Amino acid sequence: MSDPEKGGRAVVVTGFGAVTPLGVGAGLLHERAVAGDAAAPGPHPAVRPADFTATDHLPRNLVRRTDRFTQLALVAADEALTQAGKRDGAPSPWRSERVACVIGCGLGGTASFEAQQEVYGREGAEFVSPLMVPQMMANAAAAHLSMRHGFRGESLCVASACSSGAQAVGTGMRLLASGAADAVVVGGAEAASSDLVAAAFANAGALSPSGCARPFDRDRDGFVIGEGAGILVLETAEGAARRGAEVLGAVRGYGATSDAHHVTAPEPTGGPAGRAVALALREAAVAPGELAYVNAHGTGTALNDRLECEALRQALGADVLAELPLSSSKGAFGHLFGAAGAVEAVVTLQALRHGVAPPTAGLHRPDPALGPLDLVRTARKLTTRARGGRLFGLSTSFGFGGHNAALVLAVEGRS
Repeated sequence: MSDPEKGGRAVVVTGFGAVTPLGVGAGLLHERAVAGDAAAPGPHPAVRPADFTATDHLPRNLVRRTDRFTQLALVAADEALTQAGKRDGAPSPWRSERVACVIGCGLGGTASFEAQQEVYGREGAEFVSPLMVPQMMANAAAAHLSMRHGFRGESLCVASACSSGAQAVGTGMRLLASGAADAVVVGGAEAASSDLVAAAFANAGALSPSGCARPFDRDRDGFVIGEGAGILVLETAEGAARRGAEVLGAVRGYGATSDAHHVTAPEPTGGPAGRAVALALREAAVAPGELAYVNAHGTGTALNDRLECEALRQALGADVLAELPLSSSKGAFGHLFGAAGAVEAVVTLQALRHGVAPPTAGLHRPDPALGPLDLVRTARKLTTRARGGRLFGLSTSFGFGGHNAALVLAVEGRS
């Protein structure tokens, strides 16, 4: 990665979009998150995108041929690409063979798989849809995104559980840094609201029996499953300037490590997770004391919240962490699994752009056992702590399998 201070291949964001249980659109996501809203559970074992009907946004024949997670990704991508300057019927801002697509997904099309499993059991093998496999495969969102927009560069799926979305962003950064693409559409999507998935997480002790996510609260008892998608359009600073694109922010640094410990339990010292944060800060050339905000992974499970705080303390220093505004978005819209890191990158970028950190919904009694923390409980104005009026934010993601990822994002010229 080139030096972020020297322009050139520094990575900037020219578009972003989101579909979450708080609604359709990145603007609504920020508005409701800052207000402290939390998505209301419905008849499904998850919180689902509010007021989302796929056929309101996509052609019916495309909806029939895709799983819900792909539909969420396509709608979020439409918002991001429109913001980046791609218009229907107009020439693309980029050469099609120079646009890559990297979309993270942890579980793929679980709804399509389960629906056809029922058909198989009820009606027999000859009635199973031939579309089941292309609907359920985790790379379907990236594939349909490239087809929908005619992007002929590399397209792939990052599947690293709950770190997938963040690692998709990091992979996109590396494609740009290598010169393999002029623009990369990155993000994550997940729609795993099924009784079967919920039962597995409940039996693993990760799902909240109360149905309420309370990250960092002394009464936290697990996470709530959510559905959603977050998409960002990344370009080099040089490329964005050449075409006159509005720069919405920058992805300054990315760090990723593996626990090499256990397939579900985090490494007990927090060391590898803390190293991912340190690597992201190093690549960004940002000191811990220059951060203005942390959007934490914050699942709301007793163990993960505690070890994340320990990892942050190791990477940032206890004194810095004690005075650094920190919140988790999962209290507002649940755990989006493979989409979480991408959606939370959008949340972080919006917080920096508006200069306001969203609170952790559901947090009423901070757990003193987590140590000194500046937990955001009501919307908080952010204070610039860095040179040049910049605001820097950190977003963390940790997944089953021991995947750790961290992103440093920035907006310029705030006072």
